[in-house]
Amino acid sequence: MLRSAWILGVGSLLTLWYAGKILLLSSSRNPEALCRSCHSVGRRWSQALLKLAGVSVHVEGADNLALDGAFIIIANHESWFDAWALAGYLPIDAHFTAKKELERIPVFGRAWRACGHISIDRSNAASAIESMTRAGLQIKEQGLNMVFFAEGTRCPDGTLQPFKKGPFVIAIEGGIPMVPVALVGSRRIMAKGSFRIRSGDIVVRVGEPISVEGMEHADRDRLRDTVRDAVAQLRGGEGRTCRLPGEPPLDDVPEPSRSNPS
Repeated sequence: MLRSAWILGVGSLLTLWYAGKILLLSSSRNPEALCRSCHSVGRRWSQALLKLAGVSVHVEGADNLALDGAFIIIANHESWFDAWALAGYLPIDAHFTAKKELERIPVFGRAWRACGHISIDRSNAASAIESMTRAGLQIKEQGLNMVFFAEGTRCPDGTLQPFKKGPFVIAIEGGIPMVPVALVGSRRIMAKGSFRIRSGDIVVRVGEPISVEGMEHADRDRLRDTVRDAVAQLRGGEGRTCRLPGEPPLDDVPEPSRSNPS
């Protein structure tokens, strides 16, 4: 636990350092420079935190992200380290949606907003709908690559949870293709409800894009199920995948499914 406390302490200082850079740039009122810096600073920050924790990230199927214009990434969510793995190693300028509580973090919250990420207030249905609508407009008008953790929160036991409908409504209404992504290994590094951080590997598996062409609002559930099935296949099934094949089991982390995607 001493190692975890040290990582959290130094990680907090790194976060203040990089978030402070963004706030300084945001005060210059140069939107283009701020946009470029948000991407590069966010990537360096994420990679620094992963390196600090002794985490290596391997991306498979990155060619599937070579799309023109906007698209939505739908990923499973097992750990805080998921967002850093995606922001640090996907070859795109990724924007994220996350719970509104992140805005309350000193310095970081302001930098988060300045970079155009979307906060969602899950305690207020009307506010959540407004945030999702705003996300849809940003994605379409600015040609963004937006990441949604469609389970809505980190899974508590390593199994794939039901997906929320919001991102799929946005995709259909905006005619925005979706890309399924699976993260494997992150829960072993830091599980929900635990402050223990282990070194290890995270594999990011990027699936083939899924078109929404010709779909209507009534197709949202079918689209959701199609994307969820794709994520499940990429991660090796709906069961627990807290460690990668060949890794030794840990006493306090439940065993994963041994199935692998074909």
